[in-house]
Amino acid sequence: MSSSGRLRIVSIAHPATSSEAGRLRYRHLASRPDVDLHLVMPEVWKEFGRTIVAPPCDEGFPIHRLPIRLPEAGPMKWYVHFYPALRRLLRELDPDVIQLWEEPWSIVALQAQMLRGRAALVIEVDQNILKRLPPPFEAIRKFVLGRTDHVLSRSPDATNVVRARGYSGPVTPIGYGVDLATFTPAVARLAKPAGEQLRLGYVGRLVVEKGLDDALEALARSKSPIRLSIMGEGPHEAHLRQRVDELGLGDRVDIKGWDSPAAVASFLRSLDTLLLLTRTTRAVREQFGRVIIEAQACGIPVIGSTCGAIPDVVGDGGWIVPERDPGRLCQLLDELDIDRVQLAARAEAARANVLRRFTYDAVASAIENACRAADQSRTGSRVVRSQPLQAN
Repeated sequence: MSSSGRLRIVSIAHPATSSEAGRLRYRHLASRPDVDLHLVMPEVWKEFGRTIVAPPCDEGFPIHRLPIRLPEAGPMKWYVHFYPALRRLLRELDPDVIQLWEEPWSIVALQAQMLRGRAALVIEVDQNILKRLPPPFEAIRKFVLGRTDHVLSRSPDATNVVRARGYSGPVTPIGYGVDLATFTPAVARLAKPAGEQLRLGYVGRLVVEKGLDDALEALARSKSPIRLSIMGEGPHEAHLRQRVDELGLGDRVDIKGWDSPAAVASFLRSLDTLLLLTRTTRAVREQFGRVIIEAQACGIPVIGSTCGAIPDVVGDGGWIVPERDPGRLCQLLDELDIDRVQLAARAEAARANVLRRFTYDAVASAIENACRAADQSRTGSRVVRSQPLQAN
């Protein structure tokens, strides 16, 4: 424990640089009376062609914005960076627990493992497809997982991956959190009367794996004049616009680019339901689907595919259709157009799902509980090892 008697946690997380959502969880964790939190993030981060500078903000707890080497290199991109100043910082802080929001094959995970000293190691994992990594990353994963004290897992598939690669310790499930101050329901949302056009929506990257082609095909087949609004950018945009023209959907589909979180929330509130129709491929299986809980926090139910974690995250707050099945999606859309009561019921369940499972307080609880269990386990092991053998 730190000199204050609180559990000292050093969290290392590159997502904290790239988005405010990646930092909000730490405000809730740091506010806990028995936690002494220090957050480490890259001073500059590169992602999806963007260069992001860590914002100079006062969160009320120590944030260490450190330079990194190799911010993106080769096919492994985000997993080869490391912090030259991490050794000195960990010596100064002497943490009880190092909590990594990084995959176990990353160079940062190896670095933390080698420099951990007395600290327990807790790793948060998202990767949900089991595949053999190129050298030296497979060896790094085996080495790190064999010495990890506790895993925070985004999904059962992610748990299966670390189990298959040698991890045998305790696992705590962890979701993402949603900013309930931004993603709020409409003040007075009335059930849309029969005959008024329903509006579907999508928010995210415009890539073929997100299944928007299936949505356009379902819309073209539907007997109902339903609209689809798309917010996002990506390499598949030109193809989608072409398909809209080919299917004669120009007056029913609109596409616009990214916007601020507040504008995204306003966009979501304008919908009747959100779509997330991700398709499973050799390289893609939906790890979570953060936009699901953002929509549900706004009281908007979600139509999701069977891909990866989507069914579990959606829960009772929406509907699940098979991947790559525009016919089944079309059938569901026609049913919803007729039965508007379904929409209202699932909207209530959507908001309840978020409040029960995906608040930042729930995320902070998962992190604290895992870190505390790891510290107690490691402390207990040190005590046992230090006890002298008793003579018979």
